[in-house]
Amino acid sequence: MQDLSDYELLAAFKGGTTRAFEVLVDRHQASCLRHAAFLLGGRAEVEDTVQEVFMKLVQRPPDLPEGLDPERQTKALSAWLHKVTRNACMDALRSETRRVRREEAAAAPEGIGGGQESVEASDTRAAVERSLEKLPADQRQVLLMRLLGDHSYREIAEATGKKAGTVGWLISTGLRALSAELEPLLGFASSSQTHIQAARDAQ
Repeated sequence: MQDLSDYELLAAFKGGTTRAFEVLVDRHQASCLRHAAFLLGGRAEVEDTVQEVFMKLVQRPPDLPEGLDPERQTKALSAWLHKVTRNACMDALRSETRRVRREEAAAAPEGIGGGQESVEASDTRAAVERSLEKLPADQRQVLLMRLLGDHSYREIAEATGKKAGTVGWLISTGLRALSAELEPLLGFASSSQTHIQAARDAQ
């Protein structure tokens, strides 16, 4: 069953073959965990969030185009999983931010310090998320796949149907826009420049 494409595995799973789902999880779980860990900052919720993602795969599996070759099918499913992972992480961060703020409001003044650090960290991630949402859809898509999904330029080009040069331009332009938007946040500008150089080095 390991030799089956993602399309064939999804079809087998929909037909009642539990083992097919296990193979899909083995194939994609590590990448989703890296994505979630990046967004959630290493919180304990990472594994729970990814489990939620695969529960959504159980409940509402996507329809992969049958005509795609196996590699493109894998990229299509990976893109779907990373979108669901991102949405689940954003929900988790919003929920945590609300919880921390409620606790901070109820805390005595001398007990606020640690909670404030958590709020600031969550606010920083929220600012990154808002800035990503401001990017054009094509820039946001390739940037998420590159930085969060750890896909190569070639893989992104194949998954999106764009030329590798176009992918590189979209990533570079998106990173510059993020850096300019988030420069007031301590350390983000230098971090963005690191990502830009890493993205260029990977071409």
